[in-house]
Amino acid sequence: MRFAICNEHWGNAPFEKVCEDAAACGYQGLELAPFTLKEDPRDLTLADATRLVRIAQSFGLEIIGLHWLLTRPTWFSMTTPDAMLRKDVLKFGQHLGRFCGALGGKVMVWGSPKARNLQPDWDAQESFKRAVDVVRGVAEVAWENGAVLAMEPLGRKETNFMNTAAEGIDFCKAVDHPGCKLHLDVKAMSDESTPIPDIIRQSKDWFIHFHTNDPNLLGPGMGEVKYEPIIAALREVGYNGWLSTEVFDYTMGPKVIAEKSIAYLKQVMAA
Repeated sequence: MRFAICNEHWGNAPFEKVCEDAAACGYQGLELAPFTLKEDPRDLTLADATRLVRIAQSFGLEIIGLHWLLTRPTWFSMTTPDAMLRKDVLKFGQHLGRFCGALGGKVMVWGSPKARNLQPDWDAQESFKRAVDVVRGVAEVAWENGAVLAMEPLGRKETNFMNTAAEGIDFCKAVDHPGCKLHLDVKAMSDESTPIPDIIRQSKDWFIHFHTNDPNLLGPGMGEVKYEPIIAALREVGYNGWLSTEVFDYTMGPKVIAEKSIAYLKQVMAA
């Protein structure tokens, strides 16, 4: 397993600074949130991708993919009954699939809770079908460009759509495309009644990416979640992908968060 970290921890810092800090801490990969790269991510170009890759490589880093795909524009929804809006989401998702491929990225983590929330008057089954159609259309283009969508179940406080790994697997089965798999996140799994190691074992045929963090919004090892059983379960199922750290409380500062997170993970993995 290799170590990556998400770039939004650094806020508006220049990309060179993000890469410098990440490399100095020992990370090998970066996961990018499109909304941090341009105010309107629809304006991202292949030239932007070339520049980002050049900078990352100059620090010995690999850009592993994208996440927070539908944060901006803020009105995006993949479950909405509005067919024109879903068409816009599809077009944007396909654009990100091409952009991710140009970055050399292999994974697109589909979280974005607000962009999948169901309104009270929406039929749940019809909303599910609408989301499946959108995701399948994005998965086709992502797959053609060397990337895979990784659907991210999220906690009940964040969204009312796809809250468990089992629901995520059911969604991926409905999409029925090799470019759509599952993503697992420690904070999100902590909201489930099933122990995290068991979720990992039950999801072994589906998940392709993994986020490390804690329900307290900080990094791995900074809260109550113990990672020894988690790492053991990942090894048991043969996961050899990225351990990508994503936190949501930045008060410690990005460099400190990055240092503490990777130091803890290395300690657990060496034990």
